[in-house]
Amino acid sequence: MLNSINDDTDLIRDLKINSANLVDIIIDAEAKYNIEIDYDSADKIINVGTCIDVIMEKLNQNK
Repeated sequence: MLNSINDDTDLIRDLKINSANLVDIIIDAEAKYNIEIDYDSADKIINVGTCIDVIMEKLNQNK
């Protein structure tokens, strides 16, 4: 399964991540990268690619 994960992999449909797990992922990313992901940004996270995009956007805002 890990071999088939790419930017288009849907977090809920393909990886079976529920909303509580998604919140955990967001909290973990905030802690690891010392960023804050607001509600609007969190709402954009639907697949691996958008998750990466949101994290990168927040990291670039901190520069």
